[in-house]
Amino acid sequence: MKVAVWTTGRVVGCKQMLLAGVLCLLTSVVFAQAPSPGSMADQRAKSVTQVVLGILSYARWPVEPAQLRLCVVGPTEYTDDLVKGAIQATGRPVTVQRYLAENPSIVDTCDAVYIGKLTSDERSRLFASLTGRPVLSISESDDQCTVGSLFCLRVSDDQVSFEVNLDSVARSGVRIHPSVLQLSRRKSAAP
Repeated sequence: MKVAVWTTGRVVGCKQMLLAGVLCLLTSVVFAQAPSPGSMADQRAKSVTQVVLGILSYARWPVEPAQLRLCVVGPTEYTDDLVKGAIQATGRPVTVQRYLAENPSIVDTCDAVYIGKLTSDERSRLFASLTGRPVLSISESDDQCTVGSLFCLRVSDDQVSFEVNLDSVARSGVRIHPSVLQLSRRKSAAP
């Protein structure tokens, strides 16, 4: 940070220079403590990762995979931390891969899908291909929860919560622990 000292032609005394230095230091400390837009985005990405891993840890597939395969489909805002891969609290590794919505291998290679921004046609085709398959779906945007996703995230600056589409859960073949369903009800009811 550059500091410009402007004078009107007189010599600046030591006290004034010291005061200018202290003000400069205080200003830089205040700005260093204020969250930057980049750090807020990083924090949201980390929060989304925690929520997604939490949801996955309370899901049970008909045949439990030794390594959970999470596929990210479409452009997303909050997956920067998630795509690094992770290990669930149970110790099971989660591998994450990105796919285009039209990729036919999603059906056979994904235990869960994290859905970003898709057109309504892409979304419809994706859910049609997943019908009858035990695949857990999480939409990054909560406005599409009625269209087929099991879980829909609600991301704000101070928290990440989710909604559950009970109809989609019942048809998915993936069992979700009832405490997760209760948690989503409490979060939804909170202002």
